[in-house]
Amino acid sequence: MEISYDQSEDILFIRFNEAPIIRDISYGWHINVGMTEQGIGQITILEAKTAGLLPLYVKPSEWVKNRQVN
Repeated sequence: MEISYDQSEDILFIRFNEAPIIRDISYGWHINVGMTEQGIGQITILEAKTAGLLPLYVKPSEWVKNRQVN
């Protein structure tokens, strides 16, 4: 998995795997999802900071809230 942010363009890019993208799906203007044969391969969020999606903050108490112990 790779997460990168281009501050000059305000673009957040999340890549889940290296599989070829076979289809792009847009959810509104800001979010584009690249699909592979196995499922979601990448997500691109345009104007991420402007849209209030950055900085991403998860409360430490949420880190283990739904964690299952084996």
